[in-house]
Amino acid sequence: MNTTARPLENRVALVTGASRGIGAATAKALHEAGAAVVLAARDAAALSALATEINDAGGRALPVPTDVTDADAVERLIRRTMEEFGRLDAAVNNAAGGGHRPMPLADVDVDDFDSAMAVNLRGVFVAMKHEIPAMLEGGGGAIVNMSSTAGLQAVGGLAAYVSSKFALIGLTRSAALDYAEAGVRINALAPGPILTEQLQAAGEQAQRMAAGAIPARRIGRPEEVAAAAVWLCSDAASFITGAALPIDGGKLAGMAPFARPPAPASAAGPGDKAPA
Repeated sequence: MNTTARPLENRVALVTGASRGIGAATAKALHEAGAAVVLAARDAAALSALATEINDAGGRALPVPTDVTDADAVERLIRRTMEEFGRLDAAVNNAAGGGHRPMPLADVDVDDFDSAMAVNLRGVFVAMKHEIPAMLEGGGGAIVNMSSTAGLQAVGGLAAYVSSKFALIGLTRSAALDYAEAGVRINALAPGPILTEQLQAAGEQAQRMAAGAIPARRIGRPEEVAAAAVWLCSDAASFITGAALPIDGGKLAGMAPFARPPAPASAAGPGDKAPA
């Protein structure tokens, strides 16, 4: 097991949806773990800026503008990765989008439902379809697909998003079974409320409400999701495949206490008299 500070030294990793938020944080974390990083997203300017940041920090980053709903573009992304680096060891499929604002299912437009499926599910399927053969050429690898706590516990009003994220976990597990023996591990992450641009734009009140629904009484940071992705891509997680790991401050663990007990007093040491 590689326990060094750079567990992905000399490896090549790919991140889709890398232009901002969790994707950008993951790309930076993979670089810090020692990997060369291929950056994919639709926003070419944001990708270029991130690649410059990583390269200026002594890393190696290759920006490849890509729309994951375009199967030909995804195939070109993997081909470009192999031409540049000759291998692919890890991939974090983070691109997400489409869908609809919160509303009851019968009010959802069919095109909006299809758009969520096209990005969140089909886009990951197409990515894995090309990532897996590239990894098999090098003797194995690790894939992390970005689901959501909404892929493990439904949320009303978000039919398209919930459906795509539940299906993504099923896709992850099926692929994990297909390639476990060949040395390609495939897992999913299920973040809860994370302070990305969307939640930042919603304002402080929305952030406080989100934090109040979490047993840990705070929202997560993109860097915390990124750290889990790096771990799943590393040899430290070598016996883990087909898993869906929540990163949610205890949200899916169950119901928090109705009344929280006061914090305990300082523990008395051996031989000390406890306060009356």
